Amino acid sequence: MQRSTLYRALAVTVTAVVVATGAHLIAGCGAASSQPWAGSADQFALAADKSGHRWASAASATITPGVQANTQGARPCTANYTFVDNVGNVYLGQAAHCAGTGIGDLQDPNGCTADSLPLGTAVTFNRGGLLMLPGDVVGTGQLVYSSWLAMQRDGEQDHNTCAYNDFALVKIAAEDLDKVNPSVPYWGGPVGINTTGTGIGDHVYGYGNPSLQFGIAELSPRTGQSNADGLATAGWTHAVTAPIPGIPGDSGSAFLDRNGYALGTLSTVGISLPIVNNIGDLSHELSYARAHSGISGLSLVLGTEPFNPNR
Repeated sequence: MQRSTLYRALAVTVTAVVVATGAHLIAGCGAASSQPWAGSADQFALAADKSGHRWASAASATITPGVQANTQGARPCTANYTFVDNVGNVYLGQAAHCAGTGIGDLQDPNGCTADSLPLGTAVTFNRGGLLMLPGDVVGTGQLVYSSWLAMQRDGEQDHNTCAYNDFALVKIAAEDLDKVNPSVPYWGGPVGINTTGTGIGDHVYGYGNPSLQFGIAELSPRTGQSNADGLATAGWTHAVTAPIPGIPGDSGSAFLDRNGYALGTLSTVGISLPIVNNIGDLSHELSYARAHSGISGLSLVLGTEPFNPNR
């Protein structure tokens, strides 16, 4: 499969310029063969009731996967999954490019060279944002990990890692922890971490929340089908087509596989017919973060709500 035009799924206004890059993805049959884990991925996922936190109910929580995340001085995006560490901190994931600076991110999705705001940058969690209106702030946090900054600091050289490792963590402020639930809205889950990839035609389930959606909640749940994994990318990315594709502002949003396992995070959108979304593989991204973030015991928190693909 050839993608003639590629851009980061950035939360920019409708006047954004989309720049052709000539990027290619090579799709093959079957599941990705790359396995980044030293052991079972179950070691790096915790049931909600085993994570050391008392979570808000899914019905009452205002900070969840799918909330809008606005990085100060950069772009609004969509948060993906909830994470904890060994000392009681709670994090929401987002795309690293959500803290990117400048139009260069559209031209060069290489995280080993792209510019980013620094760690410590303030982030707000918002609901009801519309175009240039931020909506209501429901919580705050700060950027504490960026795969882009980590790769540049540590001199990463692997091509696939530089191209597809697009993951960041926002530490949620202590005063907002009672507003958090780790379940993916509408679908429930995640129930674990996908480490085997996807096959051609596999259904996937996402939840986006861009301001360009004009607050239409019915458009947030997404379904799609895998085009199979790019063998040339060593399992770092999954190509997905969907009736409602990701759009600017969806960046970083969560995707679950057909069984409710955390598959990945929305990173790029191809301008072609049909539109193809690139989903960064969470098992690779989380494995890299555990090795390079300095966050001890970083783990995905599973949803309190069961996964239900038959909504």
